[in-house]
Amino acid sequence: MLTTVEGVYENGKVILKESPPVKTASKVLVTFMTEDKPTSSVRKRKLGTMSGTIKMADDFNDDMSDLDEYI
Repeated sequence: MLTTVEGVYENGKVILKESPPVKTASKVLVTFMTEDKPTSSVRKRKLGTMSGTIKMADDFNDDMSDLDEYI
């Protein structure tokens, strides 16, 4: 059975935040968790980099009443 108990390693000792649920001597695994900040792989994009690459047709906003028979 595996049970996880939180604690802190300090000055060469492991200090548990709660009592483990075992009564006899037991094997343990100690995992050290470092709190490194993750490196961000997503860079902010510069505004306006797509300027001029998209063009709308001149009649884009024109009346579409000629399509009424299809609606």
